[in-house]
Amino acid sequence: MSTNYGYARVSTTDQNLTIQVDALKAVGCQTIRSEKVTGTKREGRAELATLMDFMRKGDTLTVTRIDRLARSIGDLQDIVRELKAKGVTLKATEQPIDTGTAAGKAFLDMLGVFAEFETNLRKERQLEGIAKAKAEGVYAGKGRKATIDKAAIEKLAGEGRGASEIAKALGIGRASVYRLMAA
Repeated sequence: MSTNYGYARVSTTDQNLTIQVDALKAVGCQTIRSEKVTGTKREGRAELATLMDFMRKGDTLTVTRIDRLARSIGDLQDIVRELKAKGVTLKATEQPIDTGTAAGKAFLDMLGVFAEFETNLRKERQLEGIAKAKAEGVYAGKGRKATIDKAAIEKLAGEGRGASEIAKALGIGRASVYRLMAA
């Protein structure tokens, strides 16, 4: 008896899996595994590993989009090869992917290339942004440039004002006043 397995993934813990899980249920996935982890590598993706170990000949692995399965063409090809060797078909709900057909396999390969290209572009933009911030002197490795004037806090404290009064006068949180006074 063949089984339709679903796999849902988002990259960060603050993202939601509900839309993917609902879509997988709608196409008849009997078992759905989901995780909140990057798709740029396979390491650390325990739910995907569980599915890969468990699926058998005749089963189907369904994802909503191919980038939920892999963000690197190498990983995608490895996963597809493993599925093919097991006799498992890969399908996507939002893309015409069905590795049981020649056209579906070709489309899968093209989408994999674009998913990796998108990841590489994102990395380049991030590195450009960091370089620009460093050149402008606003990047010290993490965070943003301080926006609270420590001298103003010291001046008001020197006038005998308390932390609550200083915070209200400068429009900042009282905890920020305490933190900067202690530094």
